[in-house]
Amino acid sequence: MHLADAPVDSGWHRIHIGRQPIHDGDGALVAYELLFRSHSQAKGATARGAEATSQVIVNAFSEFGLERLAGPNLCFINLTREFLVGELPLPFDSGSVVLEVLETVRIDDEVIEGVRRLAAQGFAIALDDFVLGNDHERLLEVASYVKLEVSGIDPELLRERIAVCRAYEGLHLVAERLETEEDLEFARGLGFEFFQGYLLGRPRVLSLDTLEPSRLRHLELISKLADEDTDIDEITEIISSDPALSYRILRAANSAATGLWSEISSINDAVVILGTQRLRHWVTLMLLSDVVGVDGDVDNERMSHVLMRARLCQLLSRSLGLPSDKAFTVGLLSGIADLLGVPAEELIAHLALSHDVSFAIVEEGGPLGSVVTTARAYESGRLPEADDAHGEDLAHAYLKAVDWSMNIVTGV
Repeated sequence: MHLADAPVDSGWHRIHIGRQPIHDGDGALVAYELLFRSHSQAKGATARGAEATSQVIVNAFSEFGLERLAGPNLCFINLTREFLVGELPLPFDSGSVVLEVLETVRIDDEVIEGVRRLAAQGFAIALDDFVLGNDHERLLEVASYVKLEVSGIDPELLRERIAVCRAYEGLHLVAERLETEEDLEFARGLGFEFFQGYLLGRPRVLSLDTLEPSRLRHLELISKLADEDTDIDEITEIISSDPALSYRILRAANSAATGLWSEISSINDAVVILGTQRLRHWVTLMLLSDVVGVDGDVDNERMSHVLMRARLCQLLSRSLGLPSDKAFTVGLLSGIADLLGVPAEELIAHLALSHDVSFAIVEEGGPLGSVVTTARAYESGRLPEADDAHGEDLAHAYLKAVDWSMNIVTGV
């Protein structure tokens, strides 16, 4: 079963994101524009503003993963004023993302300063639905792309807009709203470099079933991250108590991991990779994105079971001299795979986990895998509870794990 085909149940929900292709002059795919979509059959955005933008960012980076959405291609993401002026953070580095300034954004000195700051950080800037006379021309000096509508636009007016843009060296023109072959040929003749529109590809909605994180856990984490006296262990403990939040943070860290951090072994690794400031940014956006998400009652029993397995693996690992943070991650992700009803290898396919962790999750191999095997067997009653000292230790660890997980869930 694939992630998008898993049955919808309480405790988790289906998320969606729109994706429309952008092609070059030879017809090759070079980028996707990512769009907010509230459901799988949506033809357009049903929500605007910062919440919708936040959900696109969170879904793209910490749920789907950019590599799944776009592969090696660029991603164009629409930004509202709040992101442009820095009132809401962008929790990712420049690279494969192009930031689109929406035509609805009122351009003033604060926006100009914010966009210049983003450009100085290395972000490519695109001006969406560019027209003359609304002060968006003030951003041409820092823009890398300008998107111009073609269909239904007076040819002379379009030529005038192009002439203004051509005065800026290195500015790439994107022809959008291409609806007919005549539109495409006209755009080619005007010298556009990139092309987007229904003629070349309508927005496609991609869907994914994922666990629904606790908003209270987000708030708790934000408050801890704002406290300079909070240490990494406290932060890791809060994240670890919510399977959905843990998975999102692992995905976000995967997007940021480079060099020595090409492999992530635990949630503690993810916290270190992101750092407190960027982690705070991610959690803030995750909380905001959930405002337009699907509400639902959390299945406490199923969520508790996932946490119980993670905690049991952690407790068993200590007596075996194995790294407990890795064991917790292995138990957590194997439990999430069982909860969603998807193969473990599919769940972790886009996580840069260390080999011993991924081997334990997928094959239950290696020392960490034996811990998962033991935990899973005990859950199903296939191991004796008190036939010997080992059984007594296992029973004690199991009861401690159950108590811990129930306390976590009922406290959410």
